[in-house]
Amino acid sequence: MTLPLRHGQNCCPANLRDDLGGIMNQYPAPPPVSQDRQFDLGQHLRLSILISAHETGGQFDLSEVTLPGGAWTPLHLHTRYEERLWVVSGALTVWSGPDTFTLGPGDFYAIAKNTPHTINASPDGARALNLTNPGKFAELISRTGTPAHLATPETEWDMALFQAVTDEFGDVILGPPGMTPAELDSTARQ
Repeated sequence: MTLPLRHGQNCCPANLRDDLGGIMNQYPAPPPVSQDRQFDLGQHLRLSILISAHETGGQFDLSEVTLPGGAWTPLHLHTRYEERLWVVSGALTVWSGPDTFTLGPGDFYAIAKNTPHTINASPDGARALNLTNPGKFAELISRTGTPAHLATPETEWDMALFQAVTDEFGDVILGPPGMTPAELDSTARQ
């Protein structure tokens, strides 16, 4: 069982924090992510690729993911990579194998390979950093999503294309959005 890392727990020395718990920074903000690295998966999520697998020799990728309020992922598992989440804002409830955690800003959770899991954004939505190793998730969304600058409120999620690429990457869709691993276990026993 992997327990979530809570904000401030072993993440940085106290002398680098301001009175509100944030990291003190005297440097300018980095440039925004270029539009050719931003993708929408229908109305389900927006992904900005911060570091691609290509840039790390396939070792990992790192993306910023924004989920609208109430968004769910399908129940799924990854057979070829691990997934790690660090919540920036909002909240995510993660069902991972037998565990369920609600993660808030600063919380971290690691999902091992071959672990059935699903994620639900709070009613106000959530932003998280998503790291996969080896890197696959950013490529999955960039190949199946719509470039964000071309997306509209009517942009749909191309499920056939998404299924084809998930199959190629060894991902397995186990159930629809909203289904949890516990429901999968109870279905298998029937």
